[in-house]
Amino acid sequence: MPRVYIGNLASSVTSEDLTALFSVQGKVRGALVITDRTSGVSRGFGFVDMVDAEDATAAIESLNDADLNGKKIRIEQALQSKPDVERRERRGRRRAPSSAA
Repeated sequence: MPRVYIGNLASSVTSEDLTALFSVQGKVRGALVITDRTSGVSRGFGFVDMVDAEDATAAIESLNDADLNGKKIRIEQALQSKPDVERRERRGRRRAPSSAA
């Protein structure tokens, strides 16, 4: 399932707004505006999962730099997230070894 990253979102943009915008380009499986855990305020970016890779490419090409609620949005192919195991290993390497007294 192709995932598209959308950046520079206005704080008023909702997941429903993204679904409506991208559904013109093809079938949307889901959309999500990322919000702050504590305040619930938009962090200014989100993701859209498209059903078809060709629709995702068409959306990127036609909607990048489009105006959405007064801001030019940036759209690109989302990067693959790393598996949790790799994240845990990386975090473990950052910790300083504990010194025995």
